[in-house]
Amino acid sequence: MNTPVRLTAYAIGLILVFGAAAGAGRVVGPSTDPAPVSHGHAPTESPVPALPGGLQAALPGGLQVVEDGYRLEPLTTRLGLDAAQPFRFRILGPDGAPVTAYTPNHEKDLHLIVVRRDLTGFQHVHPTLDGDGTWSVPLAVTDPGQYRVFADFQPSGHEALTLGVDVPAPGDYQPVPLPAPARTAEVDGYTVTLTGDLVAGTSSPLTLTVSRDGQPVTDLQPYLGALGHLVVLRDGDLAYLHVHPSDGPAVTFSAEVPSAGVYRLYLDFQHGDKVHTAAFTATTSGVAPPADPTGHDADGHTHE
Repeated sequence: MNTPVRLTAYAIGLILVFGAAAGAGRVVGPSTDPAPVSHGHAPTESPVPALPGGLQAALPGGLQVVEDGYRLEPLTTRLGLDAAQPFRFRILGPDGAPVTAYTPNHEKDLHLIVVRRDLTGFQHVHPTLDGDGTWSVPLAVTDPGQYRVFADFQPSGHEALTLGVDVPAPGDYQPVPLPAPARTAEVDGYTVTLTGDLVAGTSSPLTLTVSRDGQPVTDLQPYLGALGHLVVLRDGDLAYLHVHPSDGPAVTFSAEVPSAGVYRLYLDFQHGDKVHTAAFTATTSGVAPPADPTGHDADGHTHE
């Protein structure tokens, strides 16, 4: 959703294809919702890593609690186990006051993502906003541990942001190894199949197909104004990519991830009046050559 990072549109139908842009992003396609804005602009609070040739890398979303003067302030300091408890937080603006005016993206003013540091226990929920700028949502986790909470939002008059903060669920933390990369994921009787490979630093096509009982699913229901949602987290630091789909049974787009490594993909889609989440582990198959600041590719051809 931010500049310079854009993944606009992800789709799960007969065919779903995943995409992102330059350092974290969202997937592409026509939509009636406001166009997502990229997440990767540099924060004012910390330096942006330098690349060879004097270039600078965009910082992926979700790695900071403060960006461009906006701060994610949790008012609830620990998560409840099993029984749902209100999780409350505020977004403070550059003036230090709670933000109360937002630009909706995909039918919501704010998307809240909660996941344990070992990439288990994923939740995608939508809090409600009080008049004083306090967000609240009933939230429960099933296992103790340190959880990363991501707030994905767009303040009025500003680009979209993703801020992240760790919140503990007290208890005996037993981390779970990340599942091995796989081309299929099973959830609630559905099979989601992934075709294609991520290549760090360049656009790469991925296709996801949804089937049930061996038959393609062609009647996915709109969920938050779209056919589905994809959140991608980088293993290790949980750098955040959020993908939204275009409409239609088949969509083609490209994906760009910020670095070589391992990623966890969480796909929300709605069918039979219920939202289902399929999860994949995916690895990059290589690393694209760095861009030439002179505007020439590896063969000496000029590109724009």
